[in-house]
Amino acid sequence: MIRVLLAEDMHMIRAALGALLRLESDIEVVAEVVRGDQIVPEALRTLPDVAVLDIDLPGIDGITASAELRERLPGCRVLILTAMGRPGQVRRALAEGIQAFLVKDAPGDHLADAIRRTAQGLRVLDPELVATAIAYGASPLTPREATVLREAANGAPAEEIAGRLHLSTGTVRNYLTGAITKTGARNKIDAIRIAEDAGWI
Repeated sequence: MIRVLLAEDMHMIRAALGALLRLESDIEVVAEVVRGDQIVPEALRTLPDVAVLDIDLPGIDGITASAELRERLPGCRVLILTAMGRPGQVRRALAEGIQAFLVKDAPGDHLADAIRRTAQGLRVLDPELVATAIAYGASPLTPREATVLREAANGAPAEEIAGRLHLSTGTVRNYLTGAITKTGARNKIDAIRIAEDAGWI
């Protein structure tokens, strides 16, 4: 039996995925969690062979959780699920050594097959996602520009971002200007959209 931990914050999707996997004779769902910061504690308790993680989770995201999981429970392999498959997320997942990356709208039998292949240590990546990630290239943003743009995407004004990051308001504005220039955007809103679509923030 392949022991699976399932992490998904949308209750109906998690229930559907769990029900689908329970139809497979060689797969056992041993844990279900709704937050990224629950993944490692629950994995250490239930010892799954494969962790199927939504990429966008409250607490911490699936990719961050997978890095901690690999360190604390190296025998557990990770399969990342995403609704959007942003190129930057795919590149980040690959850089973190994630074995499998699947879009949520893939046919149901693809998930069970992906879990089996992931459990065997095989890489399972949607070729279209990988091609798009390569085409987009790495993020042009510095880590600080990405952080500032991410804060701006959450609606924080420059003054608030400056306070949170212990920077001057002028420095925050400079980072935003740099992000706008590097993404080829017309303004801050456009830069946020481009960076989110690419998965850079």
